[in-house]
Amino acid sequence: MIEETTVQCPYCGSSNVVEVDIRANSQRTVTDCDVCCRPMEVRIEIKDGEILSLDVSAD
Repeated sequence: MIEETTVQCPYCGSSNVVEVDIRANSQRTVTDCDVCCRPMEVRIEIKDGEILSLDVSAD
């Protein structure tokens, strides 16, 4: 199941929507900011279909 969540760009501070597969236990993805186009790393920990933690950092 895919869920959308909002993250903040570590470079420009804008909000970005990312898709999360909540069936997985953990995920790491690199995506570009919709505004400044710089890459950001999104790390997500999931348990039983719930997002436990979400961390965004400069790639």
